Amino acid sequence: MKKVIIQTEEQLEMVKQEIRVSSLFSHPNLLPLLYDHAIIPVKGTHDISRKHEAYLLFPVHLDGTLLDIATVMQSKKESFTITTVLQIFRQLCAGLKHMHNFDPPYAHNDVKPGNVLITHRKGQPPLAILMDFGSARPARKEIRSRSEALQLQEWASEHCSAPFRAPELWDCPSHADIDERTDIWSLGCTLYAIMYGTSPFEYALGESGGSLQLAVMNAQIKWPSGHNPPYPENLHQFVHWMLQPQPAMRPNIDDIIIHVDKLILKFSS
Repeated sequence: MKKVIIQTEEQLEMVKQEIRVSSLFSHPNLLPLLYDHAIIPVKGTHDISRKHEAYLLFPVHLDGTLLDIATVMQSKKESFTITTVLQIFRQLCAGLKHMHNFDPPYAHNDVKPGNVLITHRKGQPPLAILMDFGSARPARKEIRSRSEALQLQEWASEHCSAPFRAPELWDCPSHADIDERTDIWSLGCTLYAIMYGTSPFEYALGESGGSLQLAVMNAQIKWPSGHNPPYPENLHQFVHWMLQPQPAMRPNIDDIIIHVDKLILKFSS
């Protein structure tokens, strides 16, 4: 059960939007809102700002998120096998394809390890399910003025996790066509995180004078040091392909799926 404390009209609208969007999709790699939901006015509370509580019932997944699992593995200096990395990633691509091919196309807007549920299955690859559609919106948006660009940036700063946020959501041009390739950037960051436990840009937060925004805007990826990285150059190039600062240079989800299927075939043979 997901419980949300609602204190403002904006928060109430966000919850209603999440309920609407969660109910749109039916795909094995997207978490469905199938069971029930309720938005209840709060009475008899000493905190007058608490106006509503929302309850959303989702299917149960007991193994936690990809972030939880990756954090434990990193603490043990363990990593996923190449095959497992690709199998998890392939499922995220399948879920996003369902959203991107919807009419109209939807962007998730917050693809990251913390929003990926993992369920271990005996004798099968882990099941990966993308969740949390509170930031999902129709993907395509025309920006035709500086005020519209600033409005999008402000919205993104509140709804899109900074280490996984696409450059055009950090500094949006006054004339731009935003589309589902914002998710492709986040997907590339997430593939890096499946391999190495963090976003490729989080290093900037720990550097003196470092800037996460500049690292993102310039696609300054920092790979783990060492002469024998656990993953081949093929996967590094795959990440680079998705992390193009210019959205028009990024692949679409269908291109990514074709490529990941080739990699799965290569590394499982």
